[in-house]
Amino acid sequence: LCATNSFDEPDTSSCELILALFQPGDELLPKDSHGKLIFDDVNLCSTWEAMEKCKDTGLTKSIGVSNFNGRQLEMILNKPGLKYKPVCNQVECHPYLNQRKLLEFCKSKDIVMVAYAALGSDNNPVLLEDPVLNDIAKKHRRTPAQVALRYQLQRGVVVLAKSFNEKRMQENFKVFDFQLTLEDMKTLDG
Repeated sequence: LCATNSFDEPDTSSCELILALFQPGDELLPKDSHGKLIFDDVNLCSTWEAMEKCKDTGLTKSIGVSNFNGRQLEMILNKPGLKYKPVCNQVECHPYLNQRKLLEFCKSKDIVMVAYAALGSDNNPVLLEDPVLNDIAKKHRRTPAQVALRYQLQRGVVVLAKSFNEKRMQENFKVFDFQLTLEDMKTLDG
């Protein structure tokens, strides 16, 4: 764990949150040159203990995870001697990949789900062009992006919305003054 490398900037000796990132490789089931499956040898519990040390030493105020599934979260939560549970699990989450079961699991364990790619990702059809999303947006006189962000907020998901366009940034802030109906939510849940 190389958390200290993140603090090379002057006057930066700690941060608010450090995430343990589980990032799958390019291949779903990687194999060696003999055709045998290659298993990951990273011990999540050892990694989590290093994260706990970062918190104990004051390098960070909070520790969380990214791209963890329920089984991986359970491994950490059931770790003997657990000092701190993850405060959040940052995952790709949008109406095409709503992560319903993982969200329920996280809520049951008091772990905040944080959505990245809340407006869709490159491997999917273009979410913001979805006819159903656009119909709901027209009904509420909002943009499809605002509806997609509001959908997450009403589910109790924290949203990371990235933009370099000032107009879109302003639009993204205008998601707190309207509500989607229960019917809208069910429709978006698919």
